[in-house]
Amino acid sequence: MHALPLPAFDDNYIWLLRDGTGRALVVDPGDAAPVLAALGDGPPPHAILLTHHHGDHIGGVDGLLARWPGTPVFAPRDERIASASQRVESGDEVAVGRWRFRVLAVPGHTRSHVAYHGEGLLFCGDTLFSLGCGRMFEGTAAQMHASLARLAALPGDTKVCCAHEYTLANAAFALAVDPENPALQARADAIRRLRAAGQPTLPTRLDEERACNPFLRCAEPAVHAAAQRHAGRQLASDAEVFGALRAWKDGFRA
Repeated sequence: MHALPLPAFDDNYIWLLRDGTGRALVVDPGDAAPVLAALGDGPPPHAILLTHHHGDHIGGVDGLLARWPGTPVFAPRDERIASASQRVESGDEVAVGRWRFRVLAVPGHTRSHVAYHGEGLLFCGDTLFSLGCGRMFEGTAAQMHASLARLAALPGDTKVCCAHEYTLANAAFALAVDPENPALQARADAIRRLRAAGQPTLPTRLDEERACNPFLRCAEPAVHAAAQRHAGRQLASDAEVFGALRAWKDGFRA
């Protein structure tokens, strides 16, 4: 199953999934223009999926609905997403064309953030990034850690479709935390080559993230020790390790 990342703004990706008829699924269209250009005069999309309310994820919906009125818009239960036609919550199944996705609640970045998992794909918005995770604007460290654990438990061959091209910067932080990790070293080298060639680093595989992403490795002794050294205090739980890592990353400069 091939998901296409459409670049938008400085570093966003809008995800596009097409079936054999040319009809598409559109995920987190912060800007209508890249989607309109990609779909051209083809058939209307099956649906639009939204993960959370931030403008760089929903700002293009009205433009797409102006072009294709009546397109279903699936979104979490959040009054800040006025364009939604169908509200979803954890455990729901979304049927889009021949595709099926399960909704996962992943609060932390925002209070109502959801992800969509199915067809070997994970559309996770700003919760999980390659080698990183989203900032906590509305949630707690414990919530975000639990949300990431929920995603990390999915099958390892899941293709992770994040919403931002942050991987190169995330790699620098991950190496500061876990410099002796050979899987991370190899991944960082591959990322540098991809970006030097102007290629996206996404989607990534979930098993690669479990091996390399420090935010999914809070129980690993090396990650725990690095977070504890930086925090300058004892960290009693994996959630505390996560919170210390996120605070470290917030002020990190490569």
